Amino acid sequence: MEALITEGIKVSVTTQFQLQHSNPAQKRFIHSYEVTIENESEYVVQLMRRHWIIKDGFANIREVEGEGVIGEQPILRPGQSHTYSSWSPIPTDVGSMGGTFLMLRQSDMHSFKVRVPEFSLIADYKLN
Repeated sequence: MEALITEGIKVSVTTQFQLQHSNPAQKRFIHSYEVTIENESEYVVQLMRRHWIIKDGFANIREVEGEGVIGEQPILRPGQSHTYSSWSPIPTDVGSMGGTFLMLRQSDMHSFKVRVPEFSLIADYKLN
């Protein structure tokens, strides 16, 4: 598990290679990931946007930006967390992802970026 804390917001990520959805012969490697966002601050915050940087094994970069995560813009009170799962395809058996979440502090409408730790996307057979 990879984790980072930015301004009291902790982001943790776990990953899993999805062989049953991948097709290595066609250079399609699918990885699922689970993200947990924990509000360890004293403020109510809302996740507004995401920005992912996805790298494949050839150092090619693909960026994905958009509102919220999986169609949601969760509001987190102090001590609350939000967990969601998603997936990403890459054309190589190794790669990585990382990025930021744009958060909005509800008390004063201050927006700030929370770093998502860079995490590895590795096909299971590369680990043996």
